[in-house]
Amino acid sequence: MDSKEKMHSGMLYLPGDEELQAEQMGYLDRLYDFNQTRPTEQEKRQALLQEMFAQIGEGCYVEPPLRANWGGHHVHFGSHIYANFNLTLVDDTHIYVGDYTMFGPNVTVATAGHPILPELREQIYQYNAPVHIGRNCWIGAGAIILPGITIGDNTVIGAGSVVTKDIPDNVVAVGNPCRVLRPIGEQDKIYYFKDRKIDQSQLG
Repeated sequence: MDSKEKMHSGMLYLPGDEELQAEQMGYLDRLYDFNQTRPTEQEKRQALLQEMFAQIGEGCYVEPPLRANWGGHHVHFGSHIYANFNLTLVDDTHIYVGDYTMFGPNVTVATAGHPILPELREQIYQYNAPVHIGRNCWIGAGAIILPGITIGDNTVIGAGSVVTKDIPDNVVAVGNPCRVLRPIGEQDKIYYFKDRKIDQSQLG
């Protein structure tokens, strides 16, 4: 099994492999081009994202700067996804994000890790585990999602949370480590923020 196959297997491998690095640099050049676009160049940004990502649906908006180890090459976005500035995608293996999910500023989604054993880290060994984020999630500003995590549909991850374990559907989860705070329920049909009520007559 070569290094590229090991990347997506969860096995330890050496990311400094010359062939891997040569391929990676090509994707990083495309990411650089994306990050240099002007705010008025929306069509150019969309075209670049189509080239960069493994998959990206319609209606997605990614605010530069975007950081990605492989330039988004292993990132699978559904449709109508919004990502605020400084989204970091450590996409050494695959990241899957469902439709209508939103990322606040400065979110990190990491698939790569390094062994605890110092001798192996010194040799720069790495392993990767895919991340799955469900449909219609809201990932708050500064959240960090670690390798191998699955987040369920409709879930809200609070700002600054560090997600170390899987989080189910339809919950609000917060903290470091991130834990389920409560289910999304009846009060959320009445209040949108603290004591502020949803006024259906004001919604388009």
